[in-house]
Amino acid sequence: MSLYALSILMAVIWATVSGSFTVPNLIFGFVISLLTLYLLRERFVGRDYTSRFRRVLALVMLFLVELAKSAWRVATLVLQPKMDLKPGIFAYPLTVKSDWEISLLANLITLTPGTLSVDVSEDRSTLYIHAIDCSDVEAARRDIAEGFEKKIMEAFA
Repeated sequence: MSLYALSILMAVIWATVSGSFTVPNLIFGFVISLLTLYLLRERFVGRDYTSRFRRVLALVMLFLVELAKSAWRVATLVLQPKMDLKPGIFAYPLTVKSDWEISLLANLITLTPGTLSVDVSEDRSTLYIHAIDCSDVEAARRDIAEGFEKKIMEAFA
């Protein structure tokens, strides 16, 4: 797949996420994705380009699914007559090590409704996350490890 075809696909994903399929918005998505791919071209060049593209696309699809699921969960929590929430901050032990991977993981978590990346420890081994409901911290850690972090490691390792 060429750089331009990938940019067109990413522009359509941008329009889907932003909810606006206007021509200026599609052009904006195309230009931003083209610039992003140009800046990250070293990560996409090589013999496994197609395989890497599929793994990155799997990460994008996982994000869109998690975005929809968490938006639904937050909406149902907020609309309950009596909100029985236990918000809090928990520590998540990082498996990813590079600044790029840590930043991507933190941003994916922050973009998902109900969670917010707060800080990274100085030794870059722990990510602190605020969640709207911390009643089951182990399940949240497991979801991140088996979801976003696993897909990031597959796509960019």
